Amino acid sequence: MIYLRRADERGLADFGWLCSRHSFSFGHYYDPVHLGFSVLRVLNEDVVAGGTGFESHGHRDMEIISYVLEGAIEHKDSEGNAFIVPVGDIQRMSAGTGIKHSEYNHSKSDQLRFLQIWIKPDTLGTKPAYAQKTVRQNGMLTPLVTADGRDNSLTMQQEASIYRLAMNQHETISLSANSSWGYLHIIAGKAQAGDVELDSGDAMGITTGHLEVKAEKPLTALWFELPPQ
Repeated sequence: MIYLRRADERGLADFGWLCSRHSFSFGHYYDPVHLGFSVLRVLNEDVVAGGTGFESHGHRDMEIISYVLEGAIEHKDSEGNAFIVPVGDIQRMSAGTGIKHSEYNHSKSDQLRFLQIWIKPDTLGTKPAYAQKTVRQNGMLTPLVTADGRDNSLTMQQEASIYRLAMNQHETISLSANSSWGYLHIIAGKAQAGDVELDSGDAMGITTGHLEVKAEKPLTALWFELPPQ
C-alpha cells in the first residue's frame, strides 16, 4: 500500500500567534482518512510568532518529539526540566503517567518553526522522561530517535526509528520497509519517490518493499520506520 499526503491538503489551524499544518487529525481538525500512520499519531508543522508559545498543558502515554527548523524552543516541564532547544537538536519527552510542559518561542521577535511529532508508546504508564541531543549528520541517513539509542540517537519507548535524510541534488537512496512500515516527510527540497514527485511538506508512506528516492533538488527529510499495523 502507498499512502500519499500532500502539503496543501493538510489540516490548517491559524490563531494569529500560531499557524499549524496537521498531517493527521489533531485538535479541531478531524479527517477520518488521516488519523495516523502505524503508531505515528501527530506530525504538525508549527510556526510560532516571537514572544508567544504554548502555555503549560498536560500529556500522558505518548512519545513527543520536537525537531526545530527555525529559531529555538524554550521548554519547561513539571519534572523540573528547563532547556533551550535550538536548530540541530532533537528533543524527546516521554509523557508516561503524566507530565505538564510549556513551549515558548525563545525569541521575542523572530518566528519559531518546528515539527511536533507524537508516537504511541509500546508500554503505558511509565515514568515521565526527557532527553535532548545534538545529532550531527553522518551520511545520507542519520538516526535521530530509535528504540535502542544506536549511533548516538535518542531513545523512545516504541520499536520505531526516526532518521534525518540529507541528500545532494541527483543523489539516490533505497529506503526499506521490508520488516516495518515506512513514512517519508519532506522538510525542504524536491524528490522523486518511485513514480511520485514530492515537494516540501509532502509525505509518502509505504507498507512493504522499498522506496527508491532521488533528490531533484538538495533534500532534507525525515524517514520513519514504524511497526506494521
